[in-house]
Amino acid sequence: MQRAKITIIGAGNVGATCAHWMASKELGDLVLVDIVEGLPQGKALDLYEAAPIEDYDVRLTGSNDYEATADSDVVVITSGLPRKPGMSRDQLLETNVKIVAEVTARAVEKSPEAILIVVSNPLDAMVFTAHQISGFPTARIVGQAGVLDSARFRAFIADEVGCSVEDVQTMLLGGHGDDMVPLPRYTTVSGIPVAQLISSGKLEQLVTRTRNGGAEIVNLLKTGSAYYAPAAATAAMVESIIRDKRRVLPCAAYCNKEYGVGGYFVGVPCILGRNGVEKVVEVELDEREREMFDASVAHVKELCAAARKFLPK
Repeated sequence: MQRAKITIIGAGNVGATCAHWMASKELGDLVLVDIVEGLPQGKALDLYEAAPIEDYDVRLTGSNDYEATADSDVVVITSGLPRKPGMSRDQLLETNVKIVAEVTARAVEKSPEAILIVVSNPLDAMVFTAHQISGFPTARIVGQAGVLDSARFRAFIADEVGCSVEDVQTMLLGGHGDDMVPLPRYTTVSGIPVAQLISSGKLEQLVTRTRNGGAEIVNLLKTGSAYYAPAAATAAMVESIIRDKRRVLPCAAYCNKEYGVGGYFVGVPCILGRNGVEKVVEVELDEREREMFDASVAHVKELCAAARKFLPK
């Protein structure tokens, strides 16, 4: 059986670590693409030389052009600049819209049947950009944010309870950071509602820590941001698609009638399978949850309106 082909655009920490996790899971042959000469080639070669030790049997290719990406099944976009001191949100948005627009156009030209997974920030605006540029059906475009946030939330809950992370199940809606909508009512530890194990005050502290999860790591690293967990989250999404696992994962997926969103990519639980987003899963929200979710959607709409003016004419 022919192996799947996965392209990762951007060979920085997130992109290269995505390749690492995906190679270790043998999800398919991997192509790393970057504008920096030698960077994707060197990282791909290094990962390939680890294969005999770790027993993964996949091809790893590094390239500075898109010819090597042709006919990919999945394309992961990690390209973009981090926000620098003195840079406004609009400046960051303008820069990354242009980057993501360019790499999306080049990727879809070579792989018109691919599923796009966007990891670049600000996430909601970048998924919108990829959709506008690619013209792909909405089911074949999805953004990674919720899988990462829910993993952080699960880790903090497991630490507090003193149990295995494997026994914690959480659900989140909305965007990254301040836009995150935690759903403690749908959070359990081996089926036990988390409210029976952690006080409401402590749970709120864990929610706040999850919202600030990226900033906490940036403050510790000083000169970089998180990449192990974001890359692992992306690999989980790719695995669900490539292996048609149909896992229910929180992702930035297109919602129209769902949740009354009206045609935007927002963070919701969805089923990921071989066709991309197979279904958006709607859960009942109480008044407070709906209020937070609507605020998150309003921010997504603002971001998309701001991003639209930077799209190529």
